[in-house]
Order: sequence, then C-alpha cells, then structure tokens
Amino acid sequence: MGKVGFMTIIQKHLTQELLKYFCIVLVTVVGIYVAVDFFGKIDDFLEAKLSISRALAFFGLRVPFIVAQIMPVGLLLGVLIVFGLMVNNNEIVALKSSGVSIFHLFKSVLVVGLIFSGLLFFFSEVLVPITIGRANKIWYSEVKKESAVTSREKNIWIKGNHSISHITYFKPSDETIFGITLSYFDQDFVLTKRIDAQEGVYTGGGWDLFNVVEQELVKDDRGYKITYRKKSRVNLEFVPEDLKMVAKKCEEMNYSELSAYIQGVEKEGYDATAYRVDLNAKIAFPFVCVIMAIVGSSLAFWRKKKEGLAGNIFCGLGMAFLYWTLYSFCLSLGYGGILPPVIAAWLTNVIFACVGTLLLLNTN
Repeated sequence: MGKVGFMTIIQKHLTQELLKYFCIVLVTVVGIYVAVDFFGKIDDFLEAKLSISRALAFFGLRVPFIVAQIMPVGLLLGVLIVFGLMVNNNEIVALKSSGVSIFHLFKSVLVVGLIFSGLLFFFSEVLVPITIGRANKIWYSEVKKESAVTSREKNIWIKGNHSISHITYFKPSDETIFGITLSYFDQDFVLTKRIDAQEGVYTGGGWDLFNVVEQELVKDDRGYKITYRKKSRVNLEFVPEDLKMVAKKCEEMNYSELSAYIQGVEKEGYDATAYRVDLNAKIAFPFVCVIMAIVGSSLAFWRKKKEGLAGNIFCGLGMAFLYWTLYSFCLSLGYGGILPPVIAAWLTNVIFACVGTLLLLNTN
C-alpha cells in the first residue's frame, strides 16, 4: 500500500470517528437542553390550556436554534475525544514514527470544520429564522397571550386601558424608544389627551420622555390645550421587557432581511449600531466551527497522556467558555459603540485563531 493510500485511510478513519463522537455529544447536550427547557416551561403551557401537541411543536421548533448554538462545542469536544483517545492508545506516536506529521492529521479536522461552518451558516440563515420566529409566536401569542402588544416592522402598538401607544422604533440595547405617540380616550372613545415625544428612556421604574408636545382636551370649547416640555416623566402601562417580546429579533431574520431592516431604521434617522453588530456576527459566528477545530487540535496535541481524556474534555469546556465570554464581551462593546461593528463581531475569532495556530505550529 502506498503512502497516499495509507494517508487516505487515516484521514477517512479520523473523519468517521470525529463525526461519531460529534453526534454523540450533540444528541446528549441537545437532549439535556430540551429536557430542562421542557420542564421549565411546561407549566406555562398547562396554565394556558394548550394541548401537549402544541407544546411539543414549540420545543421541536426550538431544536434548530439549539443545534446551531451547540454545534461548535460539539465539534470541539469531538476533536478532543478523538485525538485524546489516540494519544492514550499511543496511536499518535506510532503514526509519527511512520512519518505521518500532525499536520496531515489536522487536515481532516480542518475540512470537517469548514463543512460544519457552512452547515452552521445554513442553519442560521435558513432554518433558525423560520423556526424560532414560529416558536416565539407560539410562546408570546398563545402561552403568554400578549395580544395587547403588536408590532410590524419597526413600529410597535400597545393597547392599554382607554389608551393606545405607538412607538416608531425601540432600541433594545439601551431600552430607548423613539417617535412616541400616546393617545388617551374617554368612555365614548373621544380623544382627551395626546402626547408626542421624540425620545423616551426607561429609568427608575418609569419613562422619561424628551421634547414632548402635549395636547389636552378642553371640555368647555372642545378645543385642545397645547403644552411643550423638554422633559416629562410619565407612567406607562408597559416596560422594556414587554417591548422586547414583540420587537423584531435578529435571530428571526436572515442576513438580507436584517440588512434591509437596518437600512429602514437608518433611513428614518435612528441609530442601528446594535443591529449592525448582529449583521456582522451572522457572518463571523459560523466560522467558530473552524476556530474550534484549530483550538481543539492544538489542545489535544499539547496535552500529555498522563492528563487523561477527562482532562482534555475539561480543558476544552474551559476554552469554549472563555470563547463565548470574550465573544459576548466584544459584542457588548460593539452594541455600546466602543468597537466598530466589524471588529466587535470578528475580534474573538481572530484572537482564538491566532492562539490555536501558534500552539499548533509549535507542537512537537
């Protein structure tokens, strides 16, 4: 058998083993996640008097979103398990003695990482926006019965007690509302008061409105008294959490939809920095599979046999936790305008790719 054929057999074996352990990890973690989610929310479905089939539909629709979140960790653990077992069985030493370098072993892992990145992008672009949107609709409309709060595009309407509130744009990152119109009616549905404000901020359990124009009905002459205020404190029947329920979420939109949404927001003069960060993250995040393949391989080759497979898995979970902590921190800096959206979305990938590559290049 030639060296090329020998290498092909090794790479095929590595790929099969990696996919096997990845599937085991994925099924296990997703099963635990769904079970915890099920027991945490099933009481809400029972209180809403929904059928078990409707509840199962909700949890089933959430599975693609969960898989997309777990896939990178599953790949990382799969790589660590495969190479950890090879180290324990002295297979790495035997292959190196036969002239096989670790870079030839790494090729298979890198190819799998690239394929998984494409698969993760497909999940995030095609499946997740559809399924998570339908799941959220079941949760908010049928379970929580938030029918008094509705939205379309950027606009949000809230029906209160003899009042209707309209918000042109809600910015979830700092819980700020823009283009507010509050209309109050009497028993005969006659407009008694209208408040228009340019901006509103939720602080201390209430809303502070800025650049306010208030029109109040004068019953004697059926006219309206107009008052202008720079700032006005009002108590509204909704809080930011109510708005977050119905505001268009980034995971419910694919790349083109989110891009069009951002253009609409910015065209009306509102700040869409947070959405631009999420837009760049839609491209950056799928590459985490490649990053995890690099990091997992470098960790497996660096760690010693005596440290055992459990040590590999523990170290891998620590690296995954560190990645997500840094990734979330960078996104937060992007949401706050401290980092440009592109850098906020890609910085963690660049850092971990550099660290993993350096470790891999210096592996004996």
